[in-house]
Amino acid sequence: MEFWHYEAEQVLYARWYGNLTAIEVIKGAQQATALQSWLHCPLLLNDKHQSTGDWSEAMSWLEYEWLPRALKDGLRAVAYVFATDVSNQIVSTEFAKRVQPHLAIKLFYSVPAAWGWLRRQPLPRQRV
Repeated sequence: MEFWHYEAEQVLYARWYGNLTAIEVIKGAQQATALQSWLHCPLLLNDKHQSTGDWSEAMSWLEYEWLPRALKDGLRAVAYVFATDVSNQIVSTEFAKRVQPHLAIKLFYSVPAAWGWLRRQPLPRQRV
């Protein structure tokens, strides 16, 4: 997993690789949340297009542990890029359904489309 911070856009870009398990997804989400909190990024580009795997066992943790913390730390929108793996797409769709009542989230098949949507999201006022 790799992270990039785009300060001007207030985006944390998380790129996932390889076959993902629930444990790997939880560890990656913990890292992303720590970075988001430290960098004050309200926008997340979650790019799984180079990954595979069924990480559905992490779903409850993501919903009940990750989501409240991410919201508390200021996350406002997630652009989510699908993996090409169909089983991963099914889990990703379920994840989006669970968080959508609390957070703006949209699913994409390409990184450029995800960036375009993120750029149209309202940003909080900058801290002075």
